[in-house]
Amino acid sequence: MRRLLLAPGLVLSLLLSSAAPAQIVAQSGGDPVRTDAGLVDGKTLPSGVRAWLGVPFAAPPVRDLRWRDPQPHARWDGVWHADRPAPECIQPLRARNLNHYFGEEPTSEDCLYLNIWAPPGPAPAGGYPVVTWIYGGGFNIGSASMANYAGEALAAMGVVYVAIAYRVGPLGFLAHPELSAENGGKSGNYGLKDQVAALRWIKSNIVGFGGNPANVTIAGQSAGSMSVSLLQASPTTKGLFQRAVGMSGGAFGGIGTPAPLKEAEVEGLAVQKALAVQSIEQMRDMPADKLIALAAPVRRRPIVIDGDVVVQTPAAAFAAGRQNDVPLLLGFTRDESFRSLGPISSAADYEAAVRRAFPDKAEAILKRYPAGTVEEARRRARDIERDSTLNAQMAQWALAQSATGKAPVRAYFFTRVHPYRPGVPFADHDPATVGAYHSADIPYWLGTLDSLNLFRTTRDWTPVDQALSGEMMDHLVAFARSGKPNANWPAFTPRKPVVLQLGETRSPIPWPHFADWSLFGDAPPPTDKPRIRD
Repeated sequence: MRRLLLAPGLVLSLLLSSAAPAQIVAQSGGDPVRTDAGLVDGKTLPSGVRAWLGVPFAAPPVRDLRWRDPQPHARWDGVWHADRPAPECIQPLRARNLNHYFGEEPTSEDCLYLNIWAPPGPAPAGGYPVVTWIYGGGFNIGSASMANYAGEALAAMGVVYVAIAYRVGPLGFLAHPELSAENGGKSGNYGLKDQVAALRWIKSNIVGFGGNPANVTIAGQSAGSMSVSLLQASPTTKGLFQRAVGMSGGAFGGIGTPAPLKEAEVEGLAVQKALAVQSIEQMRDMPADKLIALAAPVRRRPIVIDGDVVVQTPAAAFAAGRQNDVPLLLGFTRDESFRSLGPISSAADYEAAVRRAFPDKAEAILKRYPAGTVEEARRRARDIERDSTLNAQMAQWALAQSATGKAPVRAYFFTRVHPYRPGVPFADHDPATVGAYHSADIPYWLGTLDSLNLFRTTRDWTPVDQALSGEMMDHLVAFARSGKPNANWPAFTPRKPVVLQLGETRSPIPWPHFADWSLFGDAPPPTDKPRIRD
């Protein structure tokens, strides 16, 4: 529990307020930083990097603030001691076979906090560039405090790194007629609005932590990357960031595609029915863990066209030239997908699976993705799974920015397979089959390779991995500083769609299957579980 150094006479008022839990400290851990809500103290890590963990950027979204836009945090006297992460936003319990990766962290509905890492010593004139991280997890799970997302390594290279939290699941993404009636005909996207609130907090307060509020890069992976595309398309984020990084996800198809409000409200009513209550007020009174459990079976699209933060689909916003026209870095990994064609044990299995998944386009797809052996069939199946989902999303995003924007796009293709320790399975997968899976690139970009051995050792990292991570971090820091990664990374153009391959080889190559993703555009969405590796 986090505490404040209290001023006389303040105890009773704090007990009556909705301020976050805190703990009495005798003294701060250094010179406190002044924020809009009060003083914040952090700690200095052995590397010299300074860290502030669990800094509030909005009021706790509890009780009457459940399913409301984020509100400013109440001011405090004394010093907020930000020396440990806050609980992650309440969410479904993760399977134990994933906890070697995510860890087991406390959860709470009171979760709108951020973590900040800053370089050692005083900031230069104008401040350091800021990198803001938005976590993934299908808008249903995720945490700003996962070791995989820590910012110490990047901060040591000269950026202020901020990992932000946002509400997930039905508490973060729910539209409902009663909520719309409360809010001028708008509801939903509360988690996305949390992200906007965090960016506004950064703009107002990051100077005190050594950052430059006029040089902010937003970055995210999976649902975090979809969020980046939505924020780039949103009219509410003008001036809040100057660069964008999307890793394996864009709101150009799949779960990130915004639903019309009326359809989303119907889905919200289905959630209410599952809870067996009569009103939004009764839904607000329900314990959060019970609500999440009862709502879990209900199909619900997270993002909605709310007329506020999302006024139209990103495709429409970009086509009209209404996006935030900022330099864009995006990419995907070789072996990821949000679709599974099922087990492939022969070329005949492969052809049958393609015909089942794409009955109207199977012949064209099989012509573009031929396979004669079982090895070829498995590789082609994996390519189709990727190209029909994540490759298609990233290609459409790159094309959309290039069509109406002036700022350049640069793209990457991550191919490095982690050096798994022999005989150690993880997340019920055989390490020999997962390849460069969904999220495999994150620890290389953020310099957190060792985090994947935090709970149990599964990888034996090599000098090749360390060197690749160093180069990728250099690219990211250079992009945050200037909007341009380091040399030998050509800009994307529709006439010459190239990506920088990031693996054993680091060089520009043609964008894999760039001309083929449109084959899958009208295919029905997958009905099976997403194939998200590790």
